[in-house]
Amino acid sequence: QVQLVESGGALVQPGGSLRLSCAASGRTFTTSIMAWFRQAPGKERDFVAGISGSGAFTAIIDSVKGRFAVSRDNAKNTVYLQMNSLKPEDTAVYYCAANSQGGWRVARIRDEYDYWGQGTQVTVSS
Repeated sequence: QVQLVESGGALVQPGGSLRLSCAASGRTFTTSIMAWFRQAPGKERDFVAGISGSGAFTAIIDSVKGRFAVSRDNAKNTVYLQMNSLKPEDTAVYYCAANSQGGWRVARIRDEYDYWGQGTQVTVSS
């Protein structure tokens, strides 16, 4: 069993930065693939970025490449999403997810993740 708790969401002006954190409990964290998804109002929950258990492999969508970065600290059982140069279109609820099967391939499909956090709201507006 894995429990995930996100934090760090806030209201921020365009061009600003935020760092989201996802604290995980459970013995499988260090081998789990961790990912961030986001869901804007009226839209599907979409993959944003993910990282393998060791941190050696990452994946990130093109629309945030160069602005967002995913990382993890296995000693703290925490995964992060650093978000810079935020745009209004980044506004969404951001969810942390875990694929407890592990491996090296970072899946971008929602159904491949078996644990989810409750989400944290990010609003980018002036």
